[in-house]
Amino acid sequence: MWLDRFSAHSTPSGTPPPRGQSYSPAPRRPYQASGPGPLPPRPGINPRSSSLSLVSPSSSSTSLPSTSRLPNGAGRRRQGTGGVPPNVSDPLQVLEAILGRPPRKPPVIKGDEIAEPVPKKPEEVVEDIDFGGLSLQEFAAIESDTPEIRHSSPVHTYSTQSVEEYDKEKDKFEDLHKSILACDEVLKSVEAYLTNFQSDLGAVSSEIESLQNRSIALNTKLENRKVVEKLLGPAVEDISISPAVVKKIAEGPVDEGFLRALAELEKRSKTTNAKAKEQPDVKALTDIKPLIDDLTDKAIERIRDYVVAQIKAIRSPSMNAQIIQQQAFLKYKDLYAFLARHQPQLSQEIAQAYIYTMRWYYLNHFTRYRQALEKLKLQTLDKHDVLGEDSSAKRGPLLGNNRTLPPSHEAFSLGRRFDHLKNPSPNALTAYLAEEEKGAHYLEVPFRSFNLAIIDNASFEYTFLTTYFSPSQNYHAISRTFASIFEPTLSLGQSLTKQLTESTTDTLGILLCVRLNQHFAFELQRRKVPTVESYINATNMLLWPRFQQILDQHCTSLQKLTSSLPTRPSGGGAAALLSPSSSTHAQSTAPTPLTQKFANLLQGILALSSEAGDDEPVSVSVARLRSEFEAYLTRLSKGISDNRKRERFLCNNYSLVCTILADTEGRLGEEIRSHFEKLRDAFEK
Repeated sequence: MWLDRFSAHSTPSGTPPPRGQSYSPAPRRPYQASGPGPLPPRPGINPRSSSLSLVSPSSSSTSLPSTSRLPNGAGRRRQGTGGVPPNVSDPLQVLEAILGRPPRKPPVIKGDEIAEPVPKKPEEVVEDIDFGGLSLQEFAAIESDTPEIRHSSPVHTYSTQSVEEYDKEKDKFEDLHKSILACDEVLKSVEAYLTNFQSDLGAVSSEIESLQNRSIALNTKLENRKVVEKLLGPAVEDISISPAVVKKIAEGPVDEGFLRALAELEKRSKTTNAKAKEQPDVKALTDIKPLIDDLTDKAIERIRDYVVAQIKAIRSPSMNAQIIQQQAFLKYKDLYAFLARHQPQLSQEIAQAYIYTMRWYYLNHFTRYRQALEKLKLQTLDKHDVLGEDSSAKRGPLLGNNRTLPPSHEAFSLGRRFDHLKNPSPNALTAYLAEEEKGAHYLEVPFRSFNLAIIDNASFEYTFLTTYFSPSQNYHAISRTFASIFEPTLSLGQSLTKQLTESTTDTLGILLCVRLNQHFAFELQRRKVPTVESYINATNMLLWPRFQQILDQHCTSLQKLTSSLPTRPSGGGAAALLSPSSSTHAQSTAPTPLTQKFANLLQGILALSSEAGDDEPVSVSVARLRSEFEAYLTRLSKGISDNRKRERFLCNNYSLVCTILADTEGRLGEEIRSHFEKLRDAFEK
């Protein structure tokens, strides 16, 4: 029966298949007769003709239906009537008789065209009509286009094709049927895929809509959070501490990062304490405050351990304390300041430990340095090296391994000793060089080296104390700390000064030490170290009295010499001073050796006093010494009987003094030189 379905599509003259029931496995579709109107398309499926061509390309295109159909029997009638036997009835009439219809009228021929008869109203109304799933209007529209009226009658009509033709096309129709079945299966899978895709697409659309809603919600939350963060951010930032800061303080090494972490901690601590006083009921402050306190205690513990370790390192052998002070203390000076703010008692204990350590350090090193300086060979001048004494009269052996005596005239000549003031060296004599030095030196060399070392170390230590311990300690506290550290060392320096000056008669050496001490005072003022001023004053109190004592010895010696001279001309007294071996020199007008000693001594004193002030005792002492020398020359000149020679003798002695004093500078030097020039001019006439 399935062959009946395809008979209408295979030939142009066949009768349409029965309309009561379909034998195709595909879903049932409404039938539409061939005509000018298009067939209603199947949803989602291409036309049957294209599907067949894709599924079964071997099928013949001639068996497919044409785009337009002719009325039933039209093709047969146009094939020519001459071939139909005259005794055979018209097949259409036979078919209409079988169907119960009235016989059709023969077609009206107009020229070459055959006009179809106008259909009449059927005698019987078919009660059961198959609409094929169509509405009445659609069915009426389809029926108006088709010349046949569909009936649900079970009676089937057959094409006029012969059985032989059906047999010939049987295989082709079977292949076509199989292709259609396969196409139906493919279309079912495609339909299922499209259905699933549509459902999936709906799910994706729902998810996209959900994501859009969530995105809108998240954007709203983000904007709200930004607003809240803008309001709460600064407040939270003021009291919060990052984990990096906590880890750095608790476990990190003490370096620049540790100092930054301490500054951050202290900043948060101040803010928390201030806000806790203003708003004591804020829970965030009560939560963060114990953490800040614990972290502060941990920082104090680590600072204590670090500072104590550095103080212990100073006591190590051959350790330079200044390196530790610069690299360990001054570089991280904020550590002690943090400790002093949070644990004042602990900071005082650590400061006391530092004081004891540095007290021992300076005393130990300066004691060793003094011992090295004491190994220098010094030229010591005693009571025989004063004016009025014959230095060659008594010369014993050397006064110890480190004592040697210079020639007599060097005791009164300044010479190159003035270079210590004129071109001072910025460095002191090292302990190693002092121990290895083989030459002899005057007393100003060890005095300058020891005191220069004290000044340098004291300046550095005072600068360190003011930098490291302030502002936790004020000026008076720092001064007391410095005094506690340097008191034994300064006492050691005063002891050395006293040892160098207490037994010497080196007038120029004592005055050189005075001028060096004044330079030290000026340097301390330039460095702004007032705490060593007491040491400078104490040293001056040792030097100036000793200088006065030595000048008094010179004056006393001249007085004794003058009193021993005769008051009238004779062969002794003055002649013995000039040349003890010959009395013929008693009438000589040449300057005496004592004049040269006096002039050299006076020139040295004036050279060292070129910048002296009026408050110094030098001018008084020099005036007294000058008076004693003039008295000596006047008494000595009385031993010359010739008045002219006597005046010549005095002129020559004063002229020698003026020659030696010619290069002196300063107010006092000009006054003394002018005085002796007047005396020279007075006796030169």
